[in-house]
Amino acid sequence: MRAVVNKMSLKFESRSVNEAFARQAVGAFAAQLDPTMEELGDIKTVVSEAVTNAIVHGYADRSGFITVTVRLFEGRILEVKVKDAGRGIENVEQARQPMFTTGDDTRSGMGFTIMESFTDKLRVRSTPGKGTIVTMVKLLKERDG
Repeated sequence: MRAVVNKMSLKFESRSVNEAFARQAVGAFAAQLDPTMEELGDIKTVVSEAVTNAIVHGYADRSGFITVTVRLFEGRILEVKVKDAGRGIENVEQARQPMFTTGDDTRSGMGFTIMESFTDKLRVRSTPGKGTIVTMVKLLKERDG
């Protein structure tokens, strides 16, 4: 991979009100790459999905902490990692299937599908009982001017 240009990390409690904070903070940090409005929207959406998954599924029965790390690489590459120490995912491949959810009937089961469609690369590593790390990479288009 290319050289890291800049990096930031946030750690916050697994409260639903913190999803918006993570979304806005990552969006503000990513703004230094001058993304298009569509790219910025995609970045904020995938952060929301990953953080919400950690809150709803990772810490379903308790509270804990979520860490979001963002690295900017040469060549307009953005990497976002969302890490929790929650209950983990038993079957990652199954969890990545559209419409699959371990939540109640208010959950769409589309979180990983949305993350995958709005990024160029999605990796999910999880250990039951220990937590999950979702890594998303987005290649931003070159801007004229």
